[in-house]
Amino acid sequence: MSRDDDTSPNFAHPRYWPVWLAIGAMYVAAWLPWRLKLWVGKGIGLVAWRLARRRRHITETNLRLCFPELDDDQQRRLVRETFIANGIGIMETATGWCRDPEHLRHRVTFKGQEHMAKALAEGRGALIIGVHFSTLDLGGALHSLFFPADVVYRPHDNPLFERFMTRARSRIFGTAIDRHDLRGVVRRIKAGRGVWYSPDQDFGRDVSVFAPFFGIEAASIKLTAKITRMTGAPVMPLIFHRNPDDRTYTLEYLPPLSDFPSGDEVADAARVNAVIEGAIRKHPEQYLWLHRRFKTRPEGEPGFY
Repeated sequence: MSRDDDTSPNFAHPRYWPVWLAIGAMYVAAWLPWRLKLWVGKGIGLVAWRLARRRRHITETNLRLCFPELDDDQQRRLVRETFIANGIGIMETATGWCRDPEHLRHRVTFKGQEHMAKALAEGRGALIIGVHFSTLDLGGALHSLFFPADVVYRPHDNPLFERFMTRARSRIFGTAIDRHDLRGVVRRIKAGRGVWYSPDQDFGRDVSVFAPFFGIEAASIKLTAKITRMTGAPVMPLIFHRNPDDRTYTLEYLPPLSDFPSGDEVADAARVNAVIEGAIRKHPEQYLWLHRRFKTRPEGEPGFY
């Protein structure tokens, strides 16, 4: 939701100057030549890999838990590739927010469009299951070339960056809905809209059940099944990634989840997790392993981080 009102802070104040610089840098980054954009993104990722020790520790822990079959060298390589991919993701986010996605249409392959087209043609709306890949915001921009959608998002703590981010996402998606606004989500779906949200993060014990994710019991949000019960809309898994050539992208709708929800909260959460896990395994380095996916543990279990 936009925060344009009479009580808006004075964004000309010096405390907002660093944010203005960051926004300006994103506009510049969005217009860089493609090869230079990749080079800068890789550089950002490598610098973060060397200096962001806390985030590197989180990433190492996540990958050790989720890919125990990899040896030490393979895991270290995947950690480094993850930081590089997420560095490039910063440049992709800038491109998605600051430029018309039409200029990238020739770089996109979109599979499974018939699944979403059928849902929208029936007027039922859809709950789109996205994943926190490094390509998340660019993926949303590319998706807008083919289908309209709204998006559920977490407001940013900085009011200036929140305004910039929300306006950018509203341009891409139509309506940016605060993640706490369940009524808004339901209302948009019942109006026949597709609403994109990503249920792959740890939102705490109160709104979650524990279900397996890469074989680890993970706090898994119950909201997917709840929204589906309230709207009767199909749940549409969406996969998107940067291809190995680093120049093209693939988006793919999988068939909607059948017989969902089942009435079993743990089984429903496990099913959603399995879909997300399958998407991640295709390009694991592009996932946001930098966040603490397993921070909430079952009672009596020690923390991982």
